[in-house]
Formats: sequence, structure tokens, C-alpha cells
Amino acid sequence: MSLRIRPAAPEDGAAIWAIMEPVIRAGETYALDRDLPREAALAYWLGADRTTFVAETERLILGTFYLRANQAGGGGHVANCGYATLPEARGRGIARAMAEHSFAEARARGFTAMQFNFVVSSNVGAVRLWQALGFETVGRVPDAFAHPTLGLVDALVLYRRL
Repeated sequence: MSLRIRPAAPEDGAAIWAIMEPVIRAGETYALDRDLPREAALAYWLGADRTTFVAETERLILGTFYLRANQAGGGGHVANCGYATLPEARGRGIARAMAEHSFAEARARGFTAMQFNFVVSSNVGAVRLWQALGFETVGRVPDAFAHPTLGLVDALVLYRRL
């Protein structure tokens, strides 16, 4: 599989929504309203404060992520990202490829570290990937996320230097 990662284009909205909608509706990994409408979800994912990318093969978009500063001003040297993969493409290395690309892109933009502010602890696959890619758990917020089937679960704050 030849995966290409590129900045998102306006015409990618439908493909990004196809990735985001099942993630949002499941309500298991992002602290977003499960009923969030398409327009609001795309406005969030493609916001002016971030650069959004897509991962594609043979013109089929399999994943997407955004890159932004985690904070403004004195915290502007730390990057933040959000990632999502098309459900049927999971387990094929798409998330790892997007993460590695985001690290290189963040370094090229002058970021010196990356922080994820709210990783749902029950998202075992993501937590395992982030740990394998060098992230440390620097904080745990007890019962911060209301999982639709597991009830209250912790949120993790993850960090790594770039």
C-alpha cells in the first residue's frame, strides 16, 4: 500500500466526514457531542487555528489529522494533534504513518514537543500506539470522560519531545 499524506483540500470534506461521523457518533474517543452536525464537525476539524491533513492511497482517503499549537503565546512551541482513521482501514498502519508525518511536520514548523490533552484511557489501541511512539503519560484526570458503555473513564495527558 502506497500511502500519501497531504494537506486537506476543500473538496475533501465529504471524505473527512465519512471518517469523522462514525467516530463522533460512537462517542468513545473524542469529547465531542455525539449529535454534532456535519457542518460543525468539519468546522472544528478544519478550523482556522490548525492545518488539516489527509492520508490517501489511490485517491481514497483513509485517515485525517490536524496539527496546531497546543497553546498560544508562551505555550506556542508545543504542538497538538487529533487523528482519525476510516473504520474499515484500522489496523493497517494508517494512524502510525499519520503520527510520524505529524512529528516531522511539527518539527519543520518549529515545534519542540507534542502534547495530547485528553486521550480517553479506554482507547487502548491509541494509548498503545502513542506509548510505542515515545509519549509519556504526564497526567491523568479521573472520571473525566463519560464513555457510552463503560461509564466514567479517565482521560490521559500525553507528552513527547520532538
